[in-house]
Amino acid sequence: MMLDENLARIRAHRNNIHRYRRLLKTRLSELERHFIERRLAEEQSALDALTAAIFPVSFRAPGAPANATGMAQ
Repeated sequence: MMLDENLARIRAHRNNIHRYRRLLKTRLSELERHFIERRLAEEQSALDALTAAIFPVSFRAPGAPANATGMAQ
């Protein structure tokens, strides 16, 4: 997939997350609140997966072995 398409998908997820957070600040029934909380979690998970796939990041100290991740064991 092209970068522009992926960035558009990221923007859509971020917009949805913002909209759901804004809705959670309003007066809602318990059913509505649970639905929106579930959708918010789904959108956040989708955004996290998409950004991890598009922008895989590995942090290593200069000169560290290739298998070093910088995390404590």
